[in-house]
Amino acid sequence: MEKLVRKQIQTLTPYMSARRIGGSGDVWLNANESPFNNEYKTDFARLNRYSECQPNELISAYAAYAGVRPEQTITTRGADEGIELLIRAFCEPREDAILYCPPTYGMYSISAETMGVEQKVVPLTSDWQLDLTKIEANLDKVKLIFICSPNNPTGNLVKREDIVALLEMTKERAIVVMDEAYIDFCPEASTVDLLSQYANLAILRTLSKAFALAGLRCGFTLANQDLIKILLKVIAPYPVPVPVSEIATQALSEAGLARTKFQVLDLNANRAYLQVGLSMISGLEVFEGWGNYLLVKFPDGTALFKAAWDTGVILRNSPIENCVRISVGNRDECEKTLGFIRNYYS
Repeated sequence: MEKLVRKQIQTLTPYMSARRIGGSGDVWLNANESPFNNEYKTDFARLNRYSECQPNELISAYAAYAGVRPEQTITTRGADEGIELLIRAFCEPREDAILYCPPTYGMYSISAETMGVEQKVVPLTSDWQLDLTKIEANLDKVKLIFICSPNNPTGNLVKREDIVALLEMTKERAIVVMDEAYIDFCPEASTVDLLSQYANLAILRTLSKAFALAGLRCGFTLANQDLIKILLKVIAPYPVPVPVSEIATQALSEAGLARTKFQVLDLNANRAYLQVGLSMISGLEVFEGWGNYLLVKFPDGTALFKAAWDTGVILRNSPIENCVRISVGNRDECEKTLGFIRNYYS
């Protein structure tokens, strides 16, 4: 196998998802999942037939929710497949590059590496904003720029004026990909309104977070019609299983949207509760968060993470020194986590 596998894959370190890392406990706040387990019904009919490549009802429902036209929308197996489609469609292996700004989501890098596409890294500034000067100096060969807002794992929003400046800078040169996986928790910060002004903008979305459908693996890419047509050339023939389409469409119904709105309000309230409680513990730095998680700096993040792990409170270590990411769960999970951290430092 080692002789046959591609060189890029021989040295590749896979993305360590929460499920790969594992753990054992009764408080799971490590994967930015929703604590709500909503019920859906499907009759599992027509499973002997292939699904539509892009189910019309699902596309129309999400387009209406996002405020775009159906022809500006493509559905994928989570936002992760959207990342892969964009790289596959626009980047020539060993010729082109992507650019991303850590600390941020790790799949941009891994997806590019698996396809033999160069990666250019321009770290965020000390306040976790775009370094536009360094980005401009590194645009040679870059076809895609991935920006996450709210950013994972930091939780902050990227300044809108910087996003607009980046779009202007890269006109007819590169595509700016805004990863809005967590935008449903702060919809007013979306860049979807900029689609009408910038042909070089693509937006990644998902039902995994606010819609409480992480196990469904259903995401979307929003862009101008010409870009969507290109992605349709490279997507798998039948990317959306029939049950996925049916459940996702139910989630996007009037009743489903009302439920999601209520649950988002509940999670945002729990985030505020967790933020205030953690801020009252001496020695901790709690960063402002706009998604369904908070980044917290501890005196010794690794020690805190391990101690919580050992007691069944499963959190997520981050690449930022001494920082641990805590997903926002239900009130009981937040209270248990806050209580554990208070006792740990008392």
